[in-house]
Amino acid sequence: MAPFDLLARAQFTACQRQLIYFLPKSSAQIEFRYNPNPNFRRRGALVVNSNGGVLNNVAEKKQESVNVAEKKVDTNLNNELTVVMKFGGSSVATADRMKEVAVLIRSFPEERPVIVLSAMGKTTNKLLAAGEKAVNCGAFKIDEIEEFMFIRDLHLRTIDDLGIDTSTISGLLTRLEQLLTAIAMMKELTPRSRDYLVSFGECMSTRIFTAYLNKIGIKARQYDAFDMGVITTDDFTNAEILEATYPAVAKRLYEDWIREPAIPIVTGFLGKGWKLGAITTLGRGGSDLTATTIGKALGLREIQVWKDVDGVLTCDPNIHPAAKPVPHLTFEEAAELAYFGAQVLHPQSMKPASESDTPVRVKNSYNPQAPGTIITRERDLSKAVLTSIVLKSNITMLDIVSTRMLGQHGFLAKVFSIFNDLRISVDSVATSEVSVSLTLDPKKLPCDDAIHEESELDHLVEELEKIAVVNLLQNRSIISLIGNVECSSLILEKAFSVLRNNGVNVQMISQGASKVNISLVVNDSEAKQGVRALHSAFFEKEENYFSSANGHF
Repeated sequence: MAPFDLLARAQFTACQRQLIYFLPKSSAQIEFRYNPNPNFRRRGALVVNSNGGVLNNVAEKKQESVNVAEKKVDTNLNNELTVVMKFGGSSVATADRMKEVAVLIRSFPEERPVIVLSAMGKTTNKLLAAGEKAVNCGAFKIDEIEEFMFIRDLHLRTIDDLGIDTSTISGLLTRLEQLLTAIAMMKELTPRSRDYLVSFGECMSTRIFTAYLNKIGIKARQYDAFDMGVITTDDFTNAEILEATYPAVAKRLYEDWIREPAIPIVTGFLGKGWKLGAITTLGRGGSDLTATTIGKALGLREIQVWKDVDGVLTCDPNIHPAAKPVPHLTFEEAAELAYFGAQVLHPQSMKPASESDTPVRVKNSYNPQAPGTIITRERDLSKAVLTSIVLKSNITMLDIVSTRMLGQHGFLAKVFSIFNDLRISVDSVATSEVSVSLTLDPKKLPCDDAIHEESELDHLVEELEKIAVVNLLQNRSIISLIGNVECSSLILEKAFSVLRNNGVNVQMISQGASKVNISLVVNDSEAKQGVRALHSAFFEKEENYFSSANGHF
């Protein structure tokens, strides 16, 4: 057997074992067969024969078992799911927006999409605010919480405008009110109950949109991701998707599609913890990750992420209105952009797409004719110098210098073991033998509010001062330059010249292992001016955006 086949079989076996762990006893007859045919790298690599019931052992209604192996599946494109189309909150914020999304879906008759939806508009923020207020109000005053009334009125008004039955979400609204009442009685909003609370947003938006599609003659079926096979860690508010998700999701969606084709409408952002079985969330923007996970699981041709901007932009248009769309990115560039502050994509969403080599296309649901941004494994970098400029504000910088100066063995190991023990992640690092400068995002500290953030930082400094002299600098920003690794010297030369001429002082520089990102730390007060000046220099004059034959700007 070839080495590739051995590796593939080993990966398949590991995935098979992990999936079986989640199956109910009634599913003991499920049969897995490994297909070594390299032509079936995506679709067909997993053959599931289910005689023992559905995968999800907590589904409210046990579905009729299906013998997939005995059904002849037509692999003609006319009978296959082809793409994922994910729509963010602003794209489905009102009844009119939902109607426009339905028209958009209809405008691609050649596609059989899986639709992933976020909550309507600002529903997630309103749910969190309602939960916080419920902690401090009486159990009989839930109707006085402004955010709860807003959520209820928005969804009932949307249902009325779309002409669908109120029963579509009446049960969810009742359970939401009961949950807020329970929070008020307990006077506590735990991470677990917080995730359950915000899940109502996606659960309602998908049910409303599914009902509307069926009303206008587009056959659709609603899925809650946590009941569809999206299996995660039990890290509430920021869970990670586990490998068992991929075969579980593929099995559920393809079984249903074979039985009765209907467009799947899936809740984004949500999953189910593998130990506790509770609803989890994937972090802000997690619907993007849901979309790329489904794309990988089903081996689809493309993943489309529909936003309210014309693709990934050269900078934040709220900082500089001259920002323009970037036509093409690599997965690596997109991941760096997302991690260092670009709001268009979830930081982890590129991983499943990269692993399955599935192109991701970022489009504007308000302007479907715009070409958007295509994200692939590779692209032509022969002319590109800088791709995008990203600003991450309100970060904290630490200068850490060894008290023993030269020759201290294991200094860096001791420093980072402290961060590990306190569960604090680091954004950027610059090191020498006796010192290290690094940045961290206070919003990612393992705490819930600003008071506890300060306490966590004080504790961190206290631990570090046992081995080093520490200087903590707050109110800093990271300007990240995402560009061509082969032009890094040219990028730095021009960037430092531009920033110096605009009075922006660079306090730290770091180039990550990916080599597509150069991070510059500056004062918060100077950051936006720095971004505007850099954008003008690199993107608003064509000769600065493309490198010439001799390698100069």
